[in-house]
Amino acid sequence: MPVLKVSATSNPKSVAGALAAVVREHGSADMQAVGAGAVNQSMKAIAIARGYLAPAGINLVAIPSFAEIEIDGQEKTALHFRVEPR
Repeated sequence: MPVLKVSATSNPKSVAGALAAVVREHGSADMQAVGAGAVNQSMKAIAIARGYLAPAGINLVAIPSFAEIEIDGQEKTALHFRVEPR
């Protein structure tokens, strides 16, 4: 399952569409965001994706956790969201 990487400049509607597609195909999805702007866009995308999937009877929930990742040789703390049906 691919990890959806969200940045502060990501379009929430586009991320929501990708998120909904991954959930439909795999049953759940993983998202990763570094920084406040990216977390904001991630949360918007999750809210929009809930609206996309609600008519199909799928109620999404997001489970946040921290992840240590490496970007350009530097260790960064990312927020990792596991998105799955309730």
